[in-house]
Amino acid sequence: MTPTTGSPDPARAAGPRAVVVGGGLAGTTAALELADAGLQVTLLEGRPRLGGLAFSFKRGDLTVDNGQHVYLRCCTAYRWFLDRVGGAALAPLQNRLDVPVLDVAHPRGPRLGRLRRNALPVPLHLAASLARYPHLTPAERAGVGRAALALGRLDPADPALDGVDFATWLGRHGQSPRTVEALWDLIGVATLNATADRSSLGLAAMVFKTGLLSGNGSADIGWARVPLGHLHDTLARTALDAAGVRTELRARAASLTRTADGAWQVATEDGTLDADTVVLAVPQREAHALLPPGALADPDRLLDIGTAPILNVHVVYDRKVLRQPFFAALGTPVQWVFDRTDSSGLPDGGQYLAVSQSAAQDDIDEPVSVLRAKYLPELERLLPAARGAKVRDFFVTRERTATFAPAPGVGRLRPGARTDTPGLYLAGAWTATGWPATMESAVRSGWDAAHAALTALGRHRAHPLTEAA
Repeated sequence: MTPTTGSPDPARAAGPRAVVVGGGLAGTTAALELADAGLQVTLLEGRPRLGGLAFSFKRGDLTVDNGQHVYLRCCTAYRWFLDRVGGAALAPLQNRLDVPVLDVAHPRGPRLGRLRRNALPVPLHLAASLARYPHLTPAERAGVGRAALALGRLDPADPALDGVDFATWLGRHGQSPRTVEALWDLIGVATLNATADRSSLGLAAMVFKTGLLSGNGSADIGWARVPLGHLHDTLARTALDAAGVRTELRARAASLTRTADGAWQVATEDGTLDADTVVLAVPQREAHALLPPGALADPDRLLDIGTAPILNVHVVYDRKVLRQPFFAALGTPVQWVFDRTDSSGLPDGGQYLAVSQSAAQDDIDEPVSVLRAKYLPELERLLPAARGAKVRDFFVTRERTATFAPAPGVGRLRPGARTDTPGLYLAGAWTATGWPATMESAVRSGWDAAHAALTALGRHRAHPLTEAA
């Protein structure tokens, strides 16, 4: 095991002991909340770094994020996390939502539209943009408005919505296949990691109602202007050290055992840790393998929570080919393209683009040569300046189990933070946060697990979300 230089605060030595298994956003959040409440906390992470599936690595002179991650202004939990680790200024939000959308298959030739808001109250904040959106007909635009009003009347927490797919609901509300492609899936695939026909209506309603209809600026987009590893590993470790958390890397939990006196023992390859409270903040299959008998009434439900892949295509050009920070695309396999030049440390005046491909079942296992032959010509269709540029580097990153699959029925499979065994709690974006598998969901799950544990220990602590409200 590789501990960080941090050590527990002697003033907290008498506090209850907690072990958090998993150093992604969920586990880091839980560890910080427990430590801030006075517990002695040990955080175990099997990898040599923190950050879970939102991390960075080196490729020559480049610092590369494994995937492009964004958040919205309505993501209050992740914004809290950024503040807590001192990284908010490094991942700023847009002043106002503004998404360039380029359709290269438009009958009249390539057309650029924009989804952006104004200062008017909801729902008028998007009305002017929608009225000018060139990728839909006037009738389709009017239909979107009617569907949005109907969506606003849904309760995402209604269990009945979980059993219906979003595409069926959209069809019932007059949304054409083109409208689904050019608007609903444009947003939904990026946030849910699934097309409308594979998405629970409950989760889709939550995304669109919270992001687009809950407040004027709720959908403003933020993203890291530094490598994700700086936020989720470097700054997170500094915050954990300052809170007195002992962080052990390359330390994988092998088993959990509840002792006769109601405490816990967490076994690793290098020994055993004693704890009063354990938070499992690992993927659902790993959690299933570690759960002791009786912890959940039906633990095999965790194995029924499917997964969905995300592919990122990384292209380094010898010159600047894109003059906007990002854009979305229609009429092409390309979904979203981001300029990562500055954050990567690319030298010598070239440009580094990351192509983010959610719901990437068709491409996730394709050889790099096949992906190169597919995506480079598409980027040239989208970006005329790329046609004469030299490709210095081309590589891909693959997360085959990037998120849980938001399929209809998944809501009944997602467990809450509490288990049936005292002192054992679950965290992870896949737990019952009400959100899809996002950084927001991960942080919320860490909050939920930590505060459930603190309540059981009689150590009430104000919930950060309550404070934010």
